[in-house]
Amino acid sequence: MAKDFAVIGLGRFGGSICKELSIEGKQVLAIDKDESKVNEYKNIASHAVILDSSDEESLKEIGIKNFEHVIVAIGENIQASILTTVILTDLGIKNITVKAQNDYHEKILRKLGVDRVVHPERDMGRRIAHNIISNNILDYLELSDDHSIVEVKAGRRMIGKSLINLDIRAKYGCNVVAIKQGKMIDVSPNADQPIEEDDILIVIGADEDLNRFEKHLVFDN
Repeated sequence: MAKDFAVIGLGRFGGSICKELSIEGKQVLAIDKDESKVNEYKNIASHAVILDSSDEESLKEIGIKNFEHVIVAIGENIQASILTTVILTDLGIKNITVKAQNDYHEKILRKLGVDRVVHPERDMGRRIAHNIISNNILDYLELSDDHSIVEVKAGRRMIGKSLINLDIRAKYGCNVVAIKQGKMIDVSPNADQPIEEDDILIVIGADEDLNRFEKHLVFDN
């Protein structure tokens, strides 16, 4: 089942998430009260609207309740961020990710019941985008502009198959450098050993190759 995302606030952080979700082929509604920012993303996101997200009626009018996941990436205006989050919570949106400006801001968001709070200085837009697309993506680290290393929980398509069966290097151009099984880490994984349900794979490769690997073997939705 496809997920629809709304990104509120199109600064550096929100814009990065918007771009990554769009690259992944997701339906994204980009929202900002700054017309110039909305114009910048109207050809990137599925839809882009000029809107003050602290206005509950405006959010209702665009059908915000129909979105499965809303990312609040508002910049310096903590009050607007909190008001927007309150509205989204009251409207019953289950999946809300909010950018926190500081620890105090995070404490308030936690009290509002937000369970996914991120700090831009600690969490890159790409990392968050991959995490919210699939629960199987546990960590995502950029090594360079076009190479990354990803930590993934074995997807349903992997379970019971060996690395030889999956042929990840030949099919996707990625390399499985280690497999974690509980507290044990095998840095030279046996290519004949079947992958188990709770196994975690550490995979390195070019971003294009990793994206293909994730889409075909990791994402279960």
